Amino acid sequence: MEVGIIGTGNMGRILVEAFLDGKAVSPSSMMITNRTIGKAMLLKDKYSELRVGANAMEVAAQSDLIFVCVKPLDVFKIIDQINPYLTKSKCLVTITSPISTNHIESKVSSSVARIIPSITNRALAGVSLITYGENCSGYWRKELESLMSKMSVPVFIEENITRVASDIVSCGPAFFSYLLQAFIKGAVKETEIDEKTATILASEMIVGLGELLKQGHYTLPSLQEKVCVKGGITGEGIKVFENELGEVFQHLFQATHAKFKEDLDHIDLQFSKQ
Repeated sequence: MEVGIIGTGNMGRILVEAFLDGKAVSPSSMMITNRTIGKAMLLKDKYSELRVGANAMEVAAQSDLIFVCVKPLDVFKIIDQINPYLTKSKCLVTITSPISTNHIESKVSSSVARIIPSITNRALAGVSLITYGENCSGYWRKELESLMSKMSVPVFIEENITRVASDIVSCGPAFFSYLLQAFIKGAVKETEIDEKTATILASEMIVGLGELLKQGHYTLPSLQEKVCVKGGITGEGIKVFENELGEVFQHLFQATHAKFKEDLDHIDLQFSKQ
């Protein structure tokens, strides 16, 4: 199977590296391209057998499975460019939440899927979110599940939870990175610990927390219960969260969904003009 990646920005590059490092795809079976070819060439420097196409059309023409990894408002233009090469035997995958499989199926005859990756996939970990198009063949459903399972835990989602699932899986690492940095800054400001030491301790703590959950030693509630001894120091810290966090996470999801609605309106307008 020949795999094509159109767009090697942040997420496109993560997909390339995860597929290759996870042995899901061989470098010689992958062709990539980017609007700025230099970005694609940086990946070829790392994986010498990787092929770099001159443009999106060349990648689509020579690939069986094509991932479009560009910004939401650029997807429509790319699909127009590569549509002549999207035969029924091929599969087209987009990776951005506002682009639904219905949008894509309205324009192409190939099988269609949407896969929303996470930066955690770079470590061959975490979840990837999959939604199949109505006409996606059984062959491609099986191939995509097999491919994504080599770099992530594939989870199949319905359209109605796309945004919140993406908030948790794809945006979540950035949200919790922000919170962890605030945690570290608070420790440095209020105590004598230096930032380097606090960062090491906090980073190793979060890795250990992940392992506890992954290995099934605790659930989130039982872990909190084990650490939060009645009348102890941890309990005092939890009280601060209870008093000060308020509805911050509800507000977070309100903000992401409002932006999603704005993007979706622009996408709907593009596709309705076809």
